Amino acid sequence: MTTRFLARIAASLALAAFSSVVLAQAWPNRPVKMIIPFPPGGGTDILARPLAQKLSEKWGQPVVIDNRGGAGGTIGAKAAADAPADGYTLLFGLLGVNAIAQSLYANAGFDSSKDFSAITMVANTTNILVVHPSVPANTVQELIAYAKANPGKLNYATPGNGTPSHLATEIFNKMAGVQITHVPYKGSGPAMADMLSGQVQVWIANAPPMLPYVKSGKLRALATTSAKRSPFLPDIPTLDESGLKGYEADTWFGLFAPVKTPKAVLDKIHADVVEALRSKEIQDVYAQQGAEVIADSSESFTKRLNADIAKWKQIVADLKLRAD
Repeated sequence: MTTRFLARIAASLALAAFSSVVLAQAWPNRPVKMIIPFPPGGGTDILARPLAQKLSEKWGQPVVIDNRGGAGGTIGAKAAADAPADGYTLLFGLLGVNAIAQSLYANAGFDSSKDFSAITMVANTTNILVVHPSVPANTVQELIAYAKANPGKLNYATPGNGTPSHLATEIFNKMAGVQITHVPYKGSGPAMADMLSGQVQVWIANAPPMLPYVKSGKLRALATTSAKRSPFLPDIPTLDESGLKGYEADTWFGLFAPVKTPKAVLDKIHADVVEALRSKEIQDVYAQQGAEVIADSSESFTKRLNADIAKWKQIVADLKLRAD
C-alpha cells in the first residue's frame, strides 16, 4: 500500500513537471500585454518600448504596450496585479511604484511583495537635478541660496505623488533646508511641457527623458543623485559632492508578473528577457539614455525589492509624507 501510494505521488509529480514543461513550450501563443504605469514619453516608457520590441521578435507574438497613468503609477500596477496570472500580462515597474507607493498611499490597491513575482531588475538610472534656464543658478549651492532668498518662488515638477522624483526632491528640501513647492503631474510628458515653458522651474527626474534637453541647453543640469558620478554623465557632479553629504537616490526599473503565474512561464520569461537585455542592441540603446542594464536573477531582484520597501517605508515616515 505504501509502495502504491509513493508510486502515485511520483506519477503525479512527473505529470505536473511534464505539464509545466508543455505549458512553457506553448507560451506565448497570443499577444502579451506589458503595462507601463505612466503615460508615454517618460523614462519608464522610453526604456520599456525597446525591450518590448526585442521580446516581440523573440516570441513571435506582439508585446503590446498599455500605458496606464495616474495616481503615481498605482492605477497601472493594480491593473497588472489583478490580471490573470498566465504570463500574458506583465508590469514594467519601478522603484517608486513597486517599493514606495504602498507606504505613501493609504490604499495603493496592491502589495508588491505579495501580489507580484519579481522577474528581473531591468536597469538602474541616476536621477538628474535640472532647472529651467530662467533660474539664476549654475550650481546646487546657488540654487539653495536662491530658494532661501526667494521663498515660495520656485516649484518642482514630478510625474506624480509617490514617484522617486517626489521623494528625491523632498529629501533634497529637507537636507538643503529649503521649501520648493511640489507640483505633481500625471506623468513625465505633461510635466516636461510645463518644465520647458518655465511654469515649473526645478525637477529631479531619471536620466532618460532629461538628457536630450540638457544636451540642447533647454534645461540646465546641476547634479546627479547617485553616490558616485554616472559613467554616462561624468561631467555632472553628484549632490553629495555638491554639499548634501550622504545624498543618494537612484531609480531602478524591473519586470513583474502577477504572483500566481506558473513558475515554468516565469522561468521562460526571465531567460528571454535577460537574453534580450544583454544583447548589444539593447545595451547601446540603454547607454544612450544613461541607463545601466542589470538583468539579475529573480531571487536577487526580490531581495532588493523587499529591502527597498523597508527602506522607503522608513523614509516616508520620517518625512511625514502621505499621498491621497
